[in-house]
Amino acid sequence: MRSTRSSPSRLLPSGHLPIGAEAFELDDQSSGSDIGANVHPDRVPLLQGTIDKVRLLLSNVWQASTNWWCFRKDSPSARSLIFCGNGCAYTQPALSFPPNRVRNQKYSLISFLPLVLYDQFRFFFNLYFLIVAISQFIPELQVGVLFTYVAPLVFVLTVTISKEAYDDFQRYRRDKEANSAMYEVIENGIIKSVPSSSLRVGDLVIVHKDERVPADMVLLKTREENGEIFIRTDQLDGETDWKLRHAVHSTQQQFAWEDVYKLQGRMEVEAPRKAIYDFVGAFTTNRDSPSASSHERNPDDANPAVEGLDLEHTVWANTVIATGSVVGCVIYTGDETRSVMNANTPATKMGLVDLELNSISKLLFAMTVLLAFVMVTMKGLYGQWPLLFFRFLLLFSAIIPISLRVNLDMAKTLYSFQIMRDPKIEMTIVRTSTIPEELGRISYLFSDKTGTLTQNVMIFKKLQLRPPMAHHPETLSATRESLKRSFEMDDLGATLDEVSRYERRKRADADSALQSCVMAIALCHNVTPVVDMDTGNRTLQASSPDEVALVRFVESVDVILESRSPRQITLRLPNGDLSEYEVLNIFPFTSETKRMGIVVRCLVSGVIRFYLKGAESVMRTRVEQTDWLDEEVEQLAREGLRTLVFGGKELPAAEYESWSQKYAVARSQLQGRDAAVRAVVELLEVNLSLLGVTGVEDKLQPGVKTALETLRNAGIRVWMLTGDKAETAECIGRSARLVDRNQQVFHIVAHTKREACRRLDQFGTRSQSAVLIDGTSLALLLEWAPKQFIELACQAPAVICCRCSPTQKAQVVHLVAEHTKKRCAAIGDGGNDVSMIQAAHVGIGIVGREGKQASLAADFSVQQFSHTQRLVLWHGRNSYYRTARMSQFVMHRGIIISVIQAVFSSLFYWVTIPIYTGWLYVGYATVFTQLPVCALVLDQDVDESVVNLYPELYQELQRSRPLSHKTFLIWVLKSVYQGSVIMMLGMLLFEYKFINVVAITFTSLILAELLNVAFEIHKWTWTMVLCELVSLLLYLVSLTMLKDQIDIVFVMSSDFLWKVTVITCTATLPVSIAKYLQSKISPTTASKVH
Repeated sequence: MRSTRSSPSRLLPSGHLPIGAEAFELDDQSSGSDIGANVHPDRVPLLQGTIDKVRLLLSNVWQASTNWWCFRKDSPSARSLIFCGNGCAYTQPALSFPPNRVRNQKYSLISFLPLVLYDQFRFFFNLYFLIVAISQFIPELQVGVLFTYVAPLVFVLTVTISKEAYDDFQRYRRDKEANSAMYEVIENGIIKSVPSSSLRVGDLVIVHKDERVPADMVLLKTREENGEIFIRTDQLDGETDWKLRHAVHSTQQQFAWEDVYKLQGRMEVEAPRKAIYDFVGAFTTNRDSPSASSHERNPDDANPAVEGLDLEHTVWANTVIATGSVVGCVIYTGDETRSVMNANTPATKMGLVDLELNSISKLLFAMTVLLAFVMVTMKGLYGQWPLLFFRFLLLFSAIIPISLRVNLDMAKTLYSFQIMRDPKIEMTIVRTSTIPEELGRISYLFSDKTGTLTQNVMIFKKLQLRPPMAHHPETLSATRESLKRSFEMDDLGATLDEVSRYERRKRADADSALQSCVMAIALCHNVTPVVDMDTGNRTLQASSPDEVALVRFVESVDVILESRSPRQITLRLPNGDLSEYEVLNIFPFTSETKRMGIVVRCLVSGVIRFYLKGAESVMRTRVEQTDWLDEEVEQLAREGLRTLVFGGKELPAAEYESWSQKYAVARSQLQGRDAAVRAVVELLEVNLSLLGVTGVEDKLQPGVKTALETLRNAGIRVWMLTGDKAETAECIGRSARLVDRNQQVFHIVAHTKREACRRLDQFGTRSQSAVLIDGTSLALLLEWAPKQFIELACQAPAVICCRCSPTQKAQVVHLVAEHTKKRCAAIGDGGNDVSMIQAAHVGIGIVGREGKQASLAADFSVQQFSHTQRLVLWHGRNSYYRTARMSQFVMHRGIIISVIQAVFSSLFYWVTIPIYTGWLYVGYATVFTQLPVCALVLDQDVDESVVNLYPELYQELQRSRPLSHKTFLIWVLKSVYQGSVIMMLGMLLFEYKFINVVAITFTSLILAELLNVAFEIHKWTWTMVLCELVSLLLYLVSLTMLKDQIDIVFVMSSDFLWKVTVITCTATLPVSIAKYLQSKISPTTASKVH
């Protein structure tokens, strides 16, 4: 029997209503009447095991049947898990839960072909050629060999379907590997191995070190005595720092590892939701000894203990156990897990080139219709002219190149491969291979600060006490000596006669102030020292690098963090003594509160102290009023340092006991728990003594200054969007050269709508100044004057938005993109940058110390900001320039053969007979001219050194000069001229056989296309030469095999050779001469500097 199934018929006892996702209440008395299956007086204790097993069997059958037949689909809801003490567990109310299967496949065996075909025929090109191919089955519409029109479509679909099938098969293999992973499950005291896909809600699962957590679980037991473990969450939230988790206190203390299955109690959990940083639940159990047998307990004497559950008691699916082994109870499976609910597939991004080509394809279709209508009109609008019109439409269908989509996909794949293989930007990953050419169109770059422009490696720089008392790394020895004196008060007696009483008291006060602040830093954190059992190396693990930097500072002054557990902190003081502190309460840092607090009791003196640290904006109203806090914080910010304000006070035992009771009540609430807890905690945050201000430095990444300056010279406007303080953001902006050294920065800092609009109007008169705006002012302007703000901000040479929320970052990116109609890129390294990255046309993520969340959500992943310069200016330029020229050549290739067909039909009295059929028509676009397309994809118009020396060349790409209606018209005129010349001269040099006209014109066409590509290439490589020669060789070989379409005897004659030479030269030389003259009369910027 499995350890948990739903109970289909049992109702909750009085006082226990089904709990909801956002609200449910716990009644202590009613909870006690429902602990385990043996609590109900109407049950016979000796038959309890049998009853539970029968209930479990019925629940399993019910859940299996509902899952199989989809008889009903329960919406995600809250649930109660009842532990029976004999390995049984079931849920209330009776629900069917999703299977714990990982499924990332897009298709099934049944849906694969229909869905793939649907996706393909949504494209205009493919749908058009599908209609053309189908029309050839109608005798009246047939204008050539069926193979001629079906083969190109089949080729394109085969390539696409094969690619989709391969990608989906790889997803299937990854899913199968994840679903087949074996895990240990405890059933009736017996440990069994089951695959991950077989886990269900209520199972007791054992997960060992370095194993992936298969489902969302609540921790019941760990191997560690203190009940704590570390987990890695980088695959869930992208953060690389280990997270500390705790087992449920009652189960950790009451049960041995092998007796966890004897658990009796009730666990209430909220409905599944997406919040990965929040969880609300409750666990109720008896205070009776777990060793007592079930029939020895009297249900009426049950003494329930209620324990609130929150995030620290959970491990979500796809996290990894970093230390120890755990036993967890599965609470959510499959689609209800946090990881799946947060795995929202971002909207597919379509590049601007794709939109432009779609617009041009409509022009091509209009051109096809117009040409067909002209041909019909010239013949006369009588008889069955609509049928004739449709036949001409089919004859000229090559104008719309069906192979363009395949060529684009193959080219983008090549660009992505070149980016990832570039040794100068190692470990760069292309996650969205459909938009590499977008890197060549960027006009705005939105950048995070911490971890993006800076290294996110925190180095302690300053500890500021009441002025003039301050401590720096340069004065470390003096700081260490002062702190040592504060712990060795007896040494002061030796100096009584050497210093004055005033100086002695002044020094003692300074030493005492330093000691108070250092102890606050040493205790108020969530840092845990971890020792690797294999290597013996000691590391400090924390969720914030700021905290690690501060703990390292206090350790540098001989206050060592010896150990840390959920209930105790042990410090080694400068005098060598061990000082142990009991952790009574801890209040973690959140983005909403912007502060962290801790209540500790010294085990030696029994004194209770409360410490609080946070941003000066929230600490200012919680510490005593001083005349130096604001000034010193601003000074530290001007130095580019991140600041934290520390405060604290001593709590009388009676006051703490009274407060603790209120806190326990707030913690036990399941409805509005967060608000209640915050309200109670704020009762402590009054009348705090200001202990000091710390400053840590986050240095700029290597190459940031050069990269930003180069990008700005390339015409890319860079905006900094950060959550940091205004002074720090401005300092980093200047040091990174985002703002010129002598450039003024206009501040928009307001608290009301009127004030914000007034400051915005004032900025409108200073267009040459950079602008800095804080989050409050930004929110006001985005609500009341978004258009005016964006218009003025886009004119500024640099923009810094500080104190920004993730939502505001995304709003700014979206508004700029909508207002300017320019391509926007966003770059960041943290989870708070994901929304901004996904809102931009091009998202760039940095694999940083904050984790991989931004990198995983981005289109391109880089290792550092400086790599963006090469990614955009070099790879972006090449991708866009090559795509533009390749696309226009492919369209030219279709137009020229259609022009030849039009001239041929007009010379033969508007006949609807194709001049080229069979393999000639199919091979033209697939074999004979496909490799030259590859040559265009490998071309470079300028050298890399020129691009770096003249970043201004990038501005031509921003103005869409390589691909525009002007360049498209030039290619159309070239196609019309060359197609007309080839056909007209072919007819003038007409031999006695029609088959000779086909040989002359088609050979001239192939040679002309090869020469067209040759004239377009700027920098030849052996690969390009090989592409040209192999294409020519393939055509010459095919001539020997197409005896029914080509007269091989005529082809081998001298007449054929000179006629083809004349036609080819007449078609290509004037075009090449005109191109040469244009390059001399109106040279491009690239040719000027090359």
